[in-house]
Amino acid sequence: MKMTNNDILKKLRVALMLRDDQIVEILELVDFRITKSELGAFFRAEDHENYMECGDQVLRNFLNALVLHLRGTKENPKNPSDVLNKNKTEVKSGNHDEEKSRGDQSPAKSPVAKKPFKKQNSNRATPKIQIVENVRFKNGKNKKS
Repeated sequence: MKMTNNDILKKLRVALMLRDDQIVEILELVDFRITKSELGAFFRAEDHENYMECGDQVLRNFLNALVLHLRGTKENPKNPSDVLNKNKTEVKSGNHDEEKSRGDQSPAKSPVAKKPFKKQNSNRATPKIQIVENVRFKNGKNKKS
């Protein structure tokens, strides 16, 4: 099975733990402008209606920009492992600008990612409230105890 440009881009995103907004910023280092929605089309499944094939030009520009991002320039060199470790700690601590990474969506209520809705067990969620008081019924018979 042949590996496509989309596969390479996906694997680099996962291996380097990059978010879509970071990839857009990295591509701007080489003056290549792309929107997050265009970028998201590269990461979709091939049978999805909005899937777009990643061209050679996009991948080439991303690789060149990635070199600049990790190594820096000749005048301002960087240590690639420092850049990767900084990114790894940001991902683990969740210390990134949530508003910036969400694009034009409405602000999140909490910085924690939303979890899928899970119906709670009714027994644990609310204690059972007793509506009727305990009533002792005497049917006219005296019980001997």
